Amino acid sequence: MQREEKQLDSALEAIIMRVNDLKSTIAAMIFKVEHEYETLNWPNFLDNFALISGHLTSLSKILSHDKAPNLRNLTVLPLHLSPEKDEELLRMTEGRISTFAHDLVPDYLRTKPDPLVEQKMLTYETKVASLTYDASHKQVAQYNKVINHVWDIANKAREEWESETSSRATQAQTSNSADTHLLVYAVGNGKGLKSDTVQMVQGVGNSIGSNMMVGRAGGQSQTSSQGPLAGQMTKAPSTIKTNIKAASQIHPYTR
Repeated sequence: MQREEKQLDSALEAIIMRVNDLKSTIAAMIFKVEHEYETLNWPNFLDNFALISGHLTSLSKILSHDKAPNLRNLTVLPLHLSPEKDEELLRMTEGRISTFAHDLVPDYLRTKPDPLVEQKMLTYETKVASLTYDASHKQVAQYNKVINHVWDIANKAREEWESETSSRATQAQTSNSADTHLLVYAVGNGKGLKSDTVQMVQGVGNSIGSNMMVGRAGGQSQTSSQGPLAGQMTKAPSTIKTNIKAASQIHPYTR
């Protein structure tokens, strides 16, 4: 019993190492496809694919070795289920699994695909097996034709967009963004208007006060320095003369 357990532990350790190598290789390949697609060529892609194929071959050799235990006869059973977060489980799974709850265990410990997925895979495998070489070759050619057509449409749209961008850049500028911002601030917030308005009102008052002449007796004039209200506060001389006594003497109804 101890010998079998030791063989199982050593086999699992070797399998985990190979799986980690395979995972790192796949991750590197995905990174190149997503971030280095402009410089990635077909020979480099084939080299990465060859590395993945080599790791898969090494993993299959370990599984098919005579001293390796038959993993098909072993069953993985959960010993403890908890909906709370498990830091150790999170560390072991590299941040992928945080809880080992009742609703997640069937998906984590599944040894077969989902029934719907398995049914679709069987349908695709049957369809592929029924295709002939000529039919598959025609489908591949048609697929390449569709991809080339989409590629041409994308390139044409890109060229049109670049031409429009360049034409917009060459047009003469008809506005000033700084002046536009100042105008918007002045209308919306009154920025730049308060001090200028006060100065303008003061200037108008001074000019009115300096040009107002107040008349006095003897025909003399004097410049008022009391501002625009000085003329209003000074009483103007009246030109209408009244003589009540004289009017009473010429009354026609005397006794």
